[in-house]
Amino acid sequence: MESAAAVDVVIIGGGIVGTVLAKALAEKVSPANSCGLSVTLIDAADPEQTSKSLVDFNPFTDTRVIALARRTVDELSSMGLNLDGVAKQHNGELPPQIKHIEVSDKGHLGLLNLESSDYHIDAFGQVVSLSALTRLAATATSSYQYIAPAKVTKVKQQREFVSVQLDSGQSLTTKLLVLADGGRSGLAEQVGITKSVSDYHQTAIVFNVHTQLPHENKAYERFTQSGPLAFLPFDSEIDDIKANGNGFSVVWTVDTDAAKSLMALSQSEFIKALQEAFGYRQGKVLRVSELASYPLALTKAQQVASHRTVVVGNAAQALHPIAGQGFNLGLRDLSALVSILKNSAEKHAQQSAVSNSKRILASEGHTSSSNVASNSAQGQSNTVQSEAFASANFDAGAFSITQHYANSRKNDRDNTIALTDTLVRTFSNQYFPTVIGRNVSLLALSMMPQAKKAFVKHTTGYGETPQRNRDNNAAC
Repeated sequence: MESAAAVDVVIIGGGIVGTVLAKALAEKVSPANSCGLSVTLIDAADPEQTSKSLVDFNPFTDTRVIALARRTVDELSSMGLNLDGVAKQHNGELPPQIKHIEVSDKGHLGLLNLESSDYHIDAFGQVVSLSALTRLAATATSSYQYIAPAKVTKVKQQREFVSVQLDSGQSLTTKLLVLADGGRSGLAEQVGITKSVSDYHQTAIVFNVHTQLPHENKAYERFTQSGPLAFLPFDSEIDDIKANGNGFSVVWTVDTDAAKSLMALSQSEFIKALQEAFGYRQGKVLRVSELASYPLALTKAQQVASHRTVVVGNAAQALHPIAGQGFNLGLRDLSALVSILKNSAEKHAQQSAVSNSKRILASEGHTSSSNVASNSAQGQSNTVQSEAFASANFDAGAFSITQHYANSRKNDRDNTIALTDTLVRTFSNQYFPTVIGRNVSLLALSMMPQAKKAFVKHTTGYGETPQRNRDNNAAC
């Protein structure tokens, strides 16, 4: 067995959340103001894989599309991931923005229309290919160690570190372990993090379509008897035909048995069923891509921190795709963790510099004015040495850090999970009083500017942002 390599942070899971986190920690957290944290990213997926799978979602070939809330777009940019770079990963075109949103309830009067210009913002968010975004993040830096494909067979928490064992026989020790594995590995249980699972008994069918009419940057959330149906503006290529502003990515949520029946239909029969559910808002559906599906459940870690360990993204909470909040909530997890570590590292460096200065003064005693310049130069030299020492002794997995992370994520997690779960249970329920209630709510929301404003704040990601950090506009 190889000797264990020691690093500040080990991240398990090379999807978009883990990849962005590795980049941000290695580049933005500098305990000694001279070098970033040492970070190792471990992923079970093979980055060289090029064949797409509709069953196993490799982050580098994942066919799914995600809607990035406005705050998510802003925070990715602050981490050095400008979405202009996604154009190079996807047909050379910039990701479509969402400027208009229509929420409707099939067969009922409930209708809500949102226009980004009403809130003095360019867009509510952007729609991107998940695989393109992951590749952009993975190729944006070489500042961390990347080990893949590799599976973690065991993790063990020690008092001063966490040991990580790989299937290759390699082992590592780390001050802080971050689980960004989507919760699929079972490692959370090894570190004492328990999870609750609430099965929705629904399946999400994901695919792309071309429509007769252009999308004009409009997204739809339509509630049907079979489940929510989301259309997100996204131009793809289907059957060697490229969309020209008339493409959408679709997430159709239905009961699991109904999903099996729908996926067994011929393409023409499937288009007919889709058209019946969605209507003709975009004219006829011209073509549909291959279908992929995955079961839906609310999975929630009962705590997001354990000894020298934190969980982020889908490892912390896996949400229903309704309202598109899952990834955006996960990115806020890592944004909070980066901020906490950055502030802690800077404070540590400052305290170390002060302590070092006191040691210098104590050892040298009082100096004459003629020696001030010489002593100042010596002090600068010693400070540099102190900074290196500070970097070596900064504890990224200290209890104060992991607990601060846990506390900082509580309200945002609880509120977003409650919002998503309530929407699922309300809009998937055909009990007549519930149907009436939700339509009244939609109509009321459409006529109450302050309520719409609050809804926009939360869905754009700014609902939990301190007032001093919000944009000075109506939405945020």
